Amino acid sequence: MRRFTIVAAAALTLSGCASFSPDGGFDEVSALTRERVGQPAALQRTPGQSETARERVTELLTQPLTAEDAVELALLNNRALQARFGELGIAEADLVRAGRLRNPLFGFGRLEGGGVVEIDRTLMFDILGLLTMPAAVRVERQRFEQAQVQAAHEAVGLAAQARRAWFGAVAARELLRYQEQVREAADAASELARRMVEAGNFSPLAQMREQTFYADATARLARARHHAVAERERLARLLGLSDERAFSLPERLPSLPDAPTEPRDAEQTALDRRLDVLMARRATEATARSLGLTRATRWVNVLELGYQNKSETGASRQNGYELELELPLFDFGSARTARAEALYLQALNRAAAVAVQARSEVRESYSAYRTAYDLARHYRDEVVPLRKRISEENLLRYNGMLIGVFELLADAREQVASVSGSVEALRDFWVAETDLQHALAGGSPVAAAAFPWPIAAEPVAARVDHP
Repeated sequence: MRRFTIVAAAALTLSGCASFSPDGGFDEVSALTRERVGQPAALQRTPGQSETARERVTELLTQPLTAEDAVELALLNNRALQARFGELGIAEADLVRAGRLRNPLFGFGRLEGGGVVEIDRTLMFDILGLLTMPAAVRVERQRFEQAQVQAAHEAVGLAAQARRAWFGAVAARELLRYQEQVREAADAASELARRMVEAGNFSPLAQMREQTFYADATARLARARHHAVAERERLARLLGLSDERAFSLPERLPSLPDAPTEPRDAEQTALDRRLDVLMARRATEATARSLGLTRATRWVNVLELGYQNKSETGASRQNGYELELELPLFDFGSARTARAEALYLQALNRAAAVAVQARSEVRESYSAYRTAYDLARHYRDEVVPLRKRISEENLLRYNGMLIGVFELLADAREQVASVSGSVEALRDFWVAETDLQHALAGGSPVAAAAFPWPIAAEPVAARVDHP
């Protein structure tokens, strides 16, 4: 009886050591996120944390959002991200449960007959669980750390999506303004052609060409309006805002940097810092630890020890113990061990595949980044200035009455196409830069391509101010 009491006390002492952490393991998630996107992730578990987040969201919405503001707002206000953070609490609960002994089983039996009453009492403890508790805790701790990396991976991925959506929304708004000017100019040209036909100074065929330009400009304006709405709504969803009018955006995209980024040892950096690579490694380690535990319990999977006493009418109470042991007569644990080994091999191959994919994605992302930078610089330094000089020369020729108004408008159409192409190239560069940074430190870029939109629309008769 004394030995049993000592065993029970030891079990209770070991079980009492398992408890929840004050931060729920989220400080590590926040640190991993800050290292990769410059903004910490925010968990809202208490009313105080929620109130602080709401105050910061209100403050951010009082001024036009920058790309960094959009990232911070998404990390604070995206409810889908907060829901994913719930997995971290589940993983910590599993860890705490692994450090606690399974509740004891109490049995009670009563038999009566012939004036005799017999009572049996048993109290059973899971001794195997107690012996394997340290190994089980190590396994669950590894899974908890993996859940921390997974939560950070979700946060970093959302930050990248928010940046892409911000660049897309700002560019769509800027292109919409140009399309509005295009339509206005095309309307004026069409009206002028109509009046000249009525005066007999213009051919009907030329007038129909101008009318066609106006019709095309109207169609493109409708598409540009919808595209601007769609991009803004996509950004609003990522920011967790139910009303897309709650935020404002700047008029233009950020300027192109003076020089492109030249990352050193990009592939090794990705292998060291990418969260999906880190998750694959930790998953393999956790599976390996689980395999060790499975092998340790291969022959004995159930071992319970308990206190038992028995009392009978007219007899003294009998005390003793009871031991329950599963005998490996039919199942020798080979199936469980084979399954664990297969899971380990699967995790090992997945980790290798993730590493190969990470190296390839970094190379591809950097190629897209340099291509986008070169294109944006080409538009900025060559195409737009050249079109501007041509426009100025044609204006001088028009003032000297060497060309007519419709030739001037045709030149303006080409100028507008160049400006629109410049805006799209600048947007594509910033999207490619976001993808490169995510490929280096976060995971697989979620953008379908570095150039998801057409480069430039067909020119439509117009004259607009270039940036």
